[in-house]
Amino acid sequence: MSQAPDPRLYLIVPGTTPAEQLAAAVEAGDVACVLLTDAGRDARQLVEAAQARGVAVLVADDPTLARALGADGVHLNGEAPVKKTRDALGGDGIVGVQCGRSRHTAMVVGEAGADYVAFAGTEDAPDGPADPEALRWWQLMMTVPCVAMGGCTPDDAGRLAQAGADFVALGAGVWDDPEGPAAAVARAQAGLDTLI
Repeated sequence: MSQAPDPRLYLIVPGTTPAEQLAAAVEAGDVACVLLTDAGRDARQLVEAAQARGVAVLVADDPTLARALGADGVHLNGEAPVKKTRDALGGDGIVGVQCGRSRHTAMVVGEAGADYVAFAGTEDAPDGPADPEALRWWQLMMTVPCVAMGGCTPDDAGRLAQAGADFVALGAGVWDDPEGPAAAVARAQAGLDTLI
């Protein structure tokens, strides 16, 4: 994932999601990447559904599973071994790292070669969306792309992208949306489109 000229969407996808539902969701907006959570070796249909639509697929914390599924990379947590993970992927896989609220961790893994860093939460809401101040700071200081994570809803997409997120990650807010995942992704995309 290279520096995005315009902000894009990133979906956090439960491994039990039906492949046709994932396909509809990624077709509803400019989705750059999906992160499969709780995925097992039976998640190949999800990988294929996303990749067939030009969307990169990552798995959480497991380079061996990523290779077995034919995924594009791995999403790690904290001060993770970026180089070791990339080597386990075969050298050219995507390695992204969840840094929470830690600017220090983001700088360490960014300098270690992470393809992106992800921020989530604020001091007042640790499980909430990324702190816009952290996103702004990162854009001023670094060139590695950043992802806004942490309970982001479709309605958060525009403000987080405006704050400096290259990618806005949507999770449960998409899959639990009363209008369905595709409608939720379309709403998030509409928020991004106002910035372009």
